[in-house]
Amino acid sequence: MLKNYIKAARLRTLPLSVSGIIVGSFLGNQVFYDNSLINQKATLLFSPIFWLAILTTIGFQVLSNFANDYGDGIKGSDKNRQGEARMVSSGAITPKQMKFAMIVTTVITLIVALFLIYTAFGKEDFGYSVLFFLLGIASIAAAIKYTVGNSAYGYSGFGDVFVFLFFGLLSVVGSYFLYTKYIHVTIFLPGFSIGLLSVAVLNLNNMRDQIEDKKNSKNTLVVKLGSQKAKVYHFLLIIFALIFALLYSVLHYKSPIQFIYLIAFIPLFKNMIVVAKNIIFSELDSELKKVALSTFLFAVFFGIGQIL
Repeated sequence: MLKNYIKAARLRTLPLSVSGIIVGSFLGNQVFYDNSLINQKATLLFSPIFWLAILTTIGFQVLSNFANDYGDGIKGSDKNRQGEARMVSSGAITPKQMKFAMIVTTVITLIVALFLIYTAFGKEDFGYSVLFFLLGIASIAAAIKYTVGNSAYGYSGFGDVFVFLFFGLLSVVGSYFLYTKYIHVTIFLPGFSIGLLSVAVLNLNNMRDQIEDKKNSKNTLVVKLGSQKAKVYHFLLIIFALIFALLYSVLHYKSPIQFIYLIAFIPLFKNMIVVAKNIIFSELDSELKKVALSTFLFAVFFGIGQIL
């Protein structure tokens, strides 16, 4: 039974989910120690804020995957889907069992989130603590409402917006704020990049599933746009992600090493070629992992490049 829950957790999505935390933490950690009296910078590996933020985000992602499996499963949207088998639709996990797993994951994630909030703000910044707790509740609601319920936003084409906001802006800007207690306007630029690349992964997923989604009235943006416009949309997501990253690097230029993240765009541009030539939608399944891992690679290289 445990292996079925592990499959439902979709571990391959986790690197993408923590990409924004990596970028925001690299930049926020740098600012914190630049502005402190500590002469020797602590690395992220020894930062409790970093690891608690990572664990919290993983919790939100696993909850989202459980909810997606549950929501699509009870609605019948996963009966003939491509890619990894879904646990509820296949009968490996019952809807009741999956709902219980969602509750347990929610409770554990909230506990970790509370530890994160206390570590970052302590007792002094109560207002910030309340704000981030509410953001945590909003993240849980967004994770569940993507496919669950009659008004699930994933079925009405708004999934892209929420992925951009939560995987990009909230993840990057929020984790940056945990360190700095303020927001510099340029931090939104890498937030845009991570958000757009995360949406590109979702777009690939929706392009792969567009035939079955249309049959099941799951009106994703791809279903609304059609194949050709969805391809153009995909290209724009990757191109603008690069533009925003370059703009941040130019505004905060220190050395050429800052542009090391361009390596991560090599497989992304190759992905654009594959998408442009694609005719058989199921063949896009292998591209999902490539774009997700490229986004993770971009996050790591971007962060390292900014602090060297």
